[in-house]
Amino acid sequence: MSAIEIHQRIPAPQHIAIIMDGNRRWARQRGLPRALGHAAGARRVRRVVEACSDRGVRFLTLFAFSTENWQRPPDEVSSLMWLLSLYLQKEVKNMNEKGVRLRVIGDTSAFDPGIQDLIRSAQADTVGNDKITLTIAANYGGRSDVVQAVRSWQAAHPDESVEAMDESALSARLGTSYAPDPDLLIRTGGESRISNFLLWQLAYTEMFFTDVLWPAFTDVVLDEAIAWYGLRERRFGGSAAPALVKS
Repeated sequence: MSAIEIHQRIPAPQHIAIIMDGNRRWARQRGLPRALGHAAGARRVRRVVEACSDRGVRFLTLFAFSTENWQRPPDEVSSLMWLLSLYLQKEVKNMNEKGVRLRVIGDTSAFDPGIQDLIRSAQADTVGNDKITLTIAANYGGRSDVVQAVRSWQAAHPDESVEAMDESALSARLGTSYAPDPDLLIRTGGESRISNFLLWQLAYTEMFFTDVLWPAFTDVVLDEAIAWYGLRERRFGGSAAPALVKS
């Protein structure tokens, strides 16, 4: 059974998260500057958002810039900030046409005021869209997300012991509190780690790793990932359930 045939018979994941890895290697393989690799990766985002929406995915979360990425060379960080700014300026019209709501998670206070204004504006301009929610994780780290959630809970409950906080209370204060936990994580670029991305939220997520570099990511690879996900037995610690599809 082909990937497309399986996709047609299995409902798409409600929430897909993607670690977009391989921009620099894609550029290096072509003798191009790193900045052009990141630019090629940024151009893939619109198509992937539309492809996920077409397949019935309701939430898509993209790891765009981690808390550790500040350690990269200053010129590379500057090019990433420029691309983020450009994306926020150019894509809002298309998001509104396609029913895409934008959310940004992470410590955006570290960005230049101009980028912060663009983030606020883009989120406000797309707030009424409800076909798919695109979350961009920018200056985001899974560990810091958990820490800020605990601090937020404590600030709201100053007279209570932390022992009164349960999993649902903490989940409600994470950056992605408005979305279900990801059903499927896709990481491009050949690495098999999650790199401090959505550490709490990925507890029971199915993880699909591909050697395809992010700028070369296509609908075909997306369908392969969704087909692979559809054949998984999601037990969540319980007993096995009957397979959804039999070849």
